[in-house]
Amino acid sequence: MVDKVRYEILRHDGGWAYRVGETYSEAFRSHDAALEAARRAAQEQIAPGEATPISYEDEQGHWHDEIAAGDDRPDTEVAG
Repeated sequence: MVDKVRYEILRHDGGWAYRVGETYSEAFRSHDAALEAARRAAQEQIAPGEATPISYEDEQGHWHDEIAAGDDRPDTEVAG
């Protein structure tokens, strides 16, 4: 499990975006708009939900199937 998910606000693709790890959001017209979107995404990230099956690809390109517990949520941080 990931203990903390960090959302960083930075310039990207002619505007502003938030980044989590190596993944960027869509571009926003302003820093404030990207910051608000990151805060919203961070809140959704920590919201509990139902257990659900998930599939994901690891760094070596292997696919995994698991059951994600709905209450197993990481902490989040928005920086920028």
